[in-house]
Order: sequence, then structure tokens, then C-alpha cells
Amino acid sequence: MSLLRDRNFLLLFVGQGVSRFGDGLYTAATAWLAWTLTKDPAAVALVSVSAFAPAFVATFIGASYADRYDRRKLMIATDLARVAVLVVALVLMSLGLLDLPLLVAGTALLALIGAPFAPARNAIVTQIVPDDRLQQANGLLQVAFRAAFFVGPLMLAPLLMHGSLQWVLVVNGLTFVVSAGAVAAIRVTRPAPTGGRAGLWSDLAAGLRAVRAAPDVLVVITTFVLALALTSGFLTVGLVAVVGKGSQYGLLLGLSGVAEVVGALLIAGLHIRGPALAAVLAWALLGIFRAPLGTVTSGAVAAVLLTATGLASALTDIPLISLVQQRIPEHHLAKALGLWEAGVAGALAVSPFVASTVITLAGVERAFMLSGAALVVLAATAALVLARLSAKQSPRRWNGAAGKEARAGGSCSQACPVACVTHDGPATDR
Repeated sequence: MSLLRDRNFLLLFVGQGVSRFGDGLYTAATAWLAWTLTKDPAAVALVSVSAFAPAFVATFIGASYADRYDRRKLMIATDLARVAVLVVALVLMSLGLLDLPLLVAGTALLALIGAPFAPARNAIVTQIVPDDRLQQANGLLQVAFRAAFFVGPLMLAPLLMHGSLQWVLVVNGLTFVVSAGAVAAIRVTRPAPTGGRAGLWSDLAAGLRAVRAAPDVLVVITTFVLALALTSGFLTVGLVAVVGKGSQYGLLLGLSGVAEVVGALLIAGLHIRGPALAAVLAWALLGIFRAPLGTVTSGAVAAVLLTATGLASALTDIPLISLVQQRIPEHHLAKALGLWEAGVAGALAVSPFVASTVITLAGVERAFMLSGAALVVLAATAALVLARLSAKQSPRRWNGAAGKEARAGGSCSQACPVACVTHDGPATDR
């Protein structure tokens, strides 16, 4: 890929791939540490919730700082602050003072510190990559993120076998150091300020207005969050009930993860004319393949279905990120992406409870069918809303965007990707 020959993008690609490897390792390590401290599954769940709940609360607020200050410096500071927390945890563990309350507090603190990072990272892409390369850039970054996160947990066993949990924390801390160094080496021009510096709450309100002013973005983000809440838990809670064997369960999850990586790599090379429509209809495709999972009796059939859902899942978020990058003004971009990240954190926190409740009430087979049907209905509804928005707003946006882009030397496809689904102009990347 030609983008990987660009110094700035390569630094972001490698640095964030290493960082996501650390995230995957950290997620597995904290769950294992909670288990070794208590031998209680509820403690493992508590640590998991402590990683998601603070992100749900703080991500959108933290993203405001990514829009109002230097995103690059904010990312570096976030990485180094997380290293400091891990150093404290390492000292406590070495002294035998680390217990469950401190583990929960430390996990929550890391989540709070890291809240601005992902929105800043996704927003800084537009300062590195031209608009017509955003889909390729986001696809390649997702390849790095998904592959590295998938490898992270696999390294827990050899690190524990040849070292200890202290070594795991050291490795995780080093990934943050590498990430900070890579970001520090990126040469990027900070966007020019648009006026006087706004306060936190007025900036957040302006960000919400910017998202509401792009209703296609709002529809896609809402669809993504609702769909994730309806389905994510079934890939863990529900699949355990279907498979029944730990080894086969791990293999199937691994196949799904590999399929997501392959899907992201394929999407990086595609040209999607209607990113909003593609992002919502991908959930319908995922629902179609997810629905029969509760009825399968063959591991091979389950593998095929999970591979298909893995490929489809890559299409749900890569177009979404590029759509937001294209449609939201630069000075509100991180907040819009932070709103999505916060919604994802909230959905991941509630989805296991949704899945377990539906499975208890309806049984595994019907639960998967209901989950798949809900995705199809949700995606179809979102697609209809997008079609109405396009029919209602295309003439006005075409004329307004054409004038704006003519002054900027751009194209309508960059300004109004939903409207351009029905036009013959240049295809957008998302």
C-alpha cells in the first residue's frame, strides 16, 4: 500500500499497532489477575466493567480537549501518564500490596486517562492523510489494530510461563512508550484556530450541534451503538452456550478475529460510494449470518458463519470513521468520534447483560435468531432514514456543497457522501 511509504502514516500505523497489542495483552492480564486474586468470576466481571464504564462517561468530554488543544501532544501525554500508572501498579504488585479494590481503581484510572486518546488518534488521521485516501488509511489502521489486539492475549501464556505478571505489566508499559515515541516523531501541522478558545461545556454543546447538523452521521453512529448493544454479548455469552468446549470456543473466536483483519484489509482497497449506507447495511449482513448460530451442531458450520460475520463487522466501522472524518468540521472532529467511542463503551458494558437475559428467557437458539432479526430490522430502518434524508436534502446540499467546495477546490463527494450515493460524481472513500 502506497500510504505505508508515507513517513507520518507509517509512524502512526506502527505505533498504534504496538499500542493495540499492549491493549490486548492488558485486557487478558487484568482478567487473569482478578481471577488469581479472588478466584471469583464476579471479580473478573467487575474489573471488565471498570474498564468500560469510565470510558463511557469520560470519552466525549476528553475528546473536547483533543479538538481544543494539540492532538499530538495530548496523545503523547496520555501514553506517558498511563506508563506512570503501570509503574505504580508494578511497585504495588512487587510489594504484595495489589488487591482487588486497587486493581479496579487502577483499571478505572487508566480508562479515564486514556479517554481522549482514541478520538485524538482517529481525528489526527485527517491531518496526515488526504481526503481521497481516508478509506484506505482507516482500513490499514484497522488491520493493525485488530491484528495486534488479537495477538496480545496470545502472548499472555508465554509471558507467564517464562516470567510473571510483573513482566506482563512491563511489556504493556513499553508498548505505551513506543506509541508515545512514534507519535512524537510525526510531523503534523496543527489546524488553525477558528476563533477564540471556547470553554469545555460550550465546546461540547457546539460539537453536539455539529453532529446534529450532519444527520447521516448521527444515524450511522446511533445504528452502530444500538447494534453493538444488541449483538456483542452473543459472541461471548451466547457462543459459550452453543459450543460448550473451551478449546473450540477459543478457536472460533480466533477465526472471527482473523476474518475481521482480512475484512479490514479488503476494505482498504475498495471504493465505497455511499459510506453511510454501507455502514448500516453491513449490520444486516452480519445479522443474517449471526441468526443461525444458535442452531448449528457442527464446528465447521459455526466457523463459516463466524468468518462471514467477521468480514461483515469490518464494514460496520471503517466507513463510519471515514464518514465522520469527511462530514464533521475539523474543530469538532474529535468530539464526534468521541461520541461514537463513548457509545461503543456503553454498548460493550450492557451487551453481555442483554445477551444473557435474552438467552435465559428464550433459549440459545431463539436468542440468536432474535438477535439476527433485530439487526436486520435495525439496519433496514436506518437505510430508509438515510434514503429519506438523501431525497430531502440532496438538492440543497448539492448546491451548498458545490459552492463551498468550488471555493476550496474540492468535490461534492467529500462534502456530502450520502447525497453522492445518487449522483455520478467522484466516489468517496467511505
